[in-house]
Amino acid sequence: MQDNPSFFSRVYDVVRLIPYGRVTSYGAIAKYLGSGRSARMVGWAMNASHNTDKAVPAHRVVNRNGILTGKHHFGGSETMKQLLEHEGVKVLNDKIIGFDKVFWDPGKELKKTIEKKVI
Repeated sequence: MQDNPSFFSRVYDVVRLIPYGRVTSYGAIAKYLGSGRSARMVGWAMNASHNTDKAVPAHRVVNRNGILTGKHHFGGSETMKQLLEHEGVKVLNDKIIGFDKVFWDPGKELKKTIEKKVI
């Protein structure tokens, strides 16, 4: 990794940490990166993530209401849904069922990970 990674690179690093079967939002990533008003820019990063050398599980990033707003960037209108359902995430009418139960907040989860490593 570079000494001064780009915003997109930092977004990809966070997205790669989202656990299997969990999702987060564009805004949660932006907030974690210290750019709380940059949710749209996180969306642009997800759109460009298909061109990276290392895989980015962009299907795990949805809007703040659990809606699959980026689904049209997956080559087929059902691909994002299928990837999530394969991981056990339930989706109905392009909205995640039980969003609060599968939501992964990097601001809380990554802090816990760092605290565990320090102890």
